[in-house]
Amino acid sequence: MTEQDIAQRNADNAAYAADLAANGYKSDRAAAYPSIEDQLDDIYHNGLDAWKAKILAVKKAHPKPD
Repeated sequence: MTEQDIAQRNADNAAYAADLAANGYKSDRAAAYPSIEDQLDDIYHNGLDAWKAKILAVKKAHPKPD
């Protein structure tokens, strides 16, 4: 690899790391949320306030970066 290739790879790695730091919480939250079907079932059986508490717990576990 040339020095230019290495510099480009390092720049790409830095850009990826910055994007992950800024947006990684989105995929973490998406994986932690229950399916829509399960969420609707939870609302039906336990009420809206219980559902909100569960969603808030996921958001607190995977906060947006400042």
